[in-house]
Amino acid sequence: MNPILKLAPLGFPWPTFDPFLFCVYHDDRYPKANGRYGPAASLAGHSLGQDFNNADGWRMYHGQGVPGFPPHPHRGFETVTIVRRGWIDHADSLGAAARYGQGDVQWLTAGKGIVHGEMFPLLDTEAPNPLELFQIWLNLPARSKMADPHFTMFWSKDIPHLAVPSGPNGARAEVTCIAGHLAALPAEPLAPPPHSWASADDSDVAIWTVQLDPSAAWTLPAASGPQTRRQLYFFAGDKVTVAGQAMAGHAAIELHAGSAVELVNHGGAKAEFLLLQGKPIGEPVAQYGPFVMNTEAEIRQAFADYQRTQFGGWPWPEAELVHGPDAARFAKRGDEVERP
Repeated sequence: MNPILKLAPLGFPWPTFDPFLFCVYHDDRYPKANGRYGPAASLAGHSLGQDFNNADGWRMYHGQGVPGFPPHPHRGFETVTIVRRGWIDHADSLGAAARYGQGDVQWLTAGKGIVHGEMFPLLDTEAPNPLELFQIWLNLPARSKMADPHFTMFWSKDIPHLAVPSGPNGARAEVTCIAGHLAALPAEPLAPPPHSWASADDSDVAIWTVQLDPSAAWTLPAASGPQTRRQLYFFAGDKVTVAGQAMAGHAAIELHAGSAVELVNHGGAKAEFLLLQGKPIGEPVAQYGPFVMNTEAEIRQAFADYQRTQFGGWPWPEAELVHGPDAARFAKRGDEVERP
């Protein structure tokens, strides 16, 4: 049986399926900073407030002076944000704050409702400020949609990596395991938040990134769950084969989760993949923008609750909140400060 079930081109965002709601890859080549955490470059051609056109190789998104996403609400799902390069400054309606990047991951359970800002501060005034990240929306089952909101930090040094020699001249495969069991990992994966679908014993949720040096190969092991669905995104590199089939370009590849699949890099550049897999939650999905519930009545209630409470409001002095020029990472909840 051919383990490749479906191929689709990568766009913005990338295609997903239950239990995932959304996956977007940000790869912005910001220029040097202007000393105010924004780009030292003309904003002509950038539609401020709604800048998604990638003019000049970077976007301001919803930011006016600083790139990013000023305060906005969420209810009923989780965001998993994997920052490979650059920085994110988090602030929320609970009064919590964080700066993270350079391989860190934030796992945010929105639950019954939170307002948060995600700004991308440009700190280097002498050199470019590249930003590269994934944001993944993972649905919550009905039993957890009204859980208390909370975020968990996975600092890069604590996230387990598997490095496997593969191919000539020291070529190797490297797998970064953000969630999900993987045999031969040097350490157990970090625990997802307690209300997450990923914390259910039989959810079989996995979030991995895979890097293959030129000439390297790695076999993606079969998933353990009989109902698991699996999507593999080939997003960097040129010549790869997946289960022996050459990929004509970057693609979202739905795989038969019960099959082991060999990935081979035949090109001259590093090849990179993101894997999302999980057992479907299998519940109705009603979504309107940043609210994801099970019924339209619950969506209407989410809007009513937000209009009434603002999910706690915005306790910060400005919308495009940036945590200063120091590149030190931290997470702060009340009086508790966490550093990597």
